Amino acid sequence: MEKTNNQSVYWAHLIHEGWKMYIAATEKGLCYVGSQNQSFDELSQWAKKYLSYHNLVPNNEELQPYATELIEYLQGERQAFTLPIDLHGTSFQLSVWDALSKIPYGKTYSYSDIAKYIEKPDAIRAVGTAIGANPALITVPCHRVIGKNGALTGYRGGLDMKIALLTLEKVKFNKEDRMTDV
Repeated sequence: MEKTNNQSVYWAHLIHEGWKMYIAATEKGLCYVGSQNQSFDELSQWAKKYLSYHNLVPNNEELQPYATELIEYLQGERQAFTLPIDLHGTSFQLSVWDALSKIPYGKTYSYSDIAKYIEKPDAIRAVGTAIGANPALITVPCHRVIGKNGALTGYRGGLDMKIALLTLEKVKFNKEDRMTDV
């Protein structure tokens, strides 16, 4: 399929209580949920790298269904997302992101759990890299991945965002036990 510049990525700035993040979707589904309190530049750089043949178009109306589900989640009223997603990555990344999407609300898995799930048990570091490239925070719940020893690990949205999401889901963890490496 020929890539043309007439395809759109619709975006909106989701602001709800203390949460502020950019979200974006193609005509196929949600493709991006940004980090807490980051500028539009985070979305712009991601789109330039992964969807360079698309135009970024502000459109609150197009993003409203996704914003509604995210707000319901942030209010503790939703545990799963039902709207379509349109993720862009390598086949390995897509397999990791699919595995993340199967982690139940309120549960955590380790990087090695994910590596075993995708039948690549020796690819723990590659799994960590793929998780770090997850473009759809919250909806593809990479915040539910912690170190094998139970320690909090890095998160594209920052550890404060990860802690807030795990707290929302009532996950028990030790806030003092943080790791920076998988």
